[in-house]
Amino acid sequence: MKLNVSVKIRVTPADIDTDLNSIGKELSEISKSYGKLHSSEIKPIAFGLNCLEAIILLDDSKGGIDEIEEKLRELDQVSQVDVLDISRL
Repeated sequence: MKLNVSVKIRVTPADIDTDLNSIGKELSEISKSYGKLHSSEIKPIAFGLNCLEAIILLDDSKGGIDEIEEKLRELDQVSQVDVLDISRL
């Protein structure tokens, strides 16, 4: 698999008490079918709410970001998923 696209996403939890590390583990498992999770970082948003920003490496001929977004949105602990940046490597 040739990983030649970098996608940066932000995952916003449904609740302030949501364990973002567990969402990161889910994201890693989901990403394996389409590429790989390169990195993830928990960042503050406001008023004690944090989000998970992650970089996923994908093969542009296989796509996958739409499927990854959809699977993340299906998780109960996820409120929102935003694609922040897409670039070729």
